[in-house]
Amino acid sequence: MEGFQKSLYLIMNLDSELLNIIFLSLKVSGAALIIASVTGLLFGAHISFRKFPLKGLIVNLLNTFMGLPPVVVGLFLYLILSISGPMGFMGLLYTPAAMVAAQAILAFPIIAALCHSAIVNVDPIIKQSSTALGATRSQMMIAVMKEARYGIMAGVIAALGRVMAEVGAILIVGGNIAGYTRVMTTTIALETDKGNFELALALGIILLMFSFAINGGLYFIQDKGRRAEL
Repeated sequence: MEGFQKSLYLIMNLDSELLNIIFLSLKVSGAALIIASVTGLLFGAHISFRKFPLKGLIVNLLNTFMGLPPVVVGLFLYLILSISGPMGFMGLLYTPAAMVAAQAILAFPIIAALCHSAIVNVDPIIKQSSTALGATRSQMMIAVMKEARYGIMAGVIAALGRVMAEVGAILIVGGNIAGYTRVMTTTIALETDKGNFELALALGIILLMFSFAINGGLYFIQDKGRRAEL
């Protein structure tokens, strides 16, 4: 209880260390989400509107990678970015850039797979009507994606929840360096091991608030999508 009271004190007084960790978490996760959203949306749309060999395999791989273990991603990036790795000359290991890359890799299959699912589940009449009215292929694609917008937005929010709660991959490639690569999840793990429950609890409360907001947004979008279908 004493630790909980002190954690509330840190939050209410806007502790500088607490704020720096939160801002870095938002910056890293936000950058990763933007990268994953752009690439995931383009890739998901591409495989939705085109027919090509091994399409089913690619879709199955995307669905599989939605549950990709974070530590595997962290290990993979570590081997690539380490000094002896193929990209070691770039000096990205133990930097926020490496953390962004790890989170973007984790978020990409979620956005791409859910984007693909939302598009292919759009009523075929939308595509047929657009084509019959003389729409170009690009215009038809935009019309279908507009119809699938709630599913696409749900995918983006689901990916945001994944990256905000991530700890394994970013701990491996970020190094949890104080003031440089230490984010909310890695700080909670470290401070708990050290017995500093005040900061860990404060960050835990903030993280729970973010999680509540993300899940609330996801529920709102899904509910709005269901109402639109009715």
